[in-house]
Amino acid sequence: MSTNKEILNKGIKFMAWALPGLFIGPAIIHFAFINKLQPVFYLILGLGIVFCIASIILIFTGLKTIMKSLFGN
Repeated sequence: MSTNKEILNKGIKFMAWALPGLFIGPAIIHFAFINKLQPVFYLILGLGIVFCIASIILIFTGLKTIMKSLFGN
């Protein structure tokens, strides 16, 4: 059983896109909680939560793609 390198590269790209979101999302959430009295608190908090959820989805998609490339269909 050989590894499909094209699918493996696609999975690694998903993981690479998720990596910045893992740092940016919590930083945005922290920034929102520091500025609770600002009128855009909920907007900034929502943006941070969206970044975190998107990163988690990208991680699972990347892992699924990598597993598909290693073990086939």
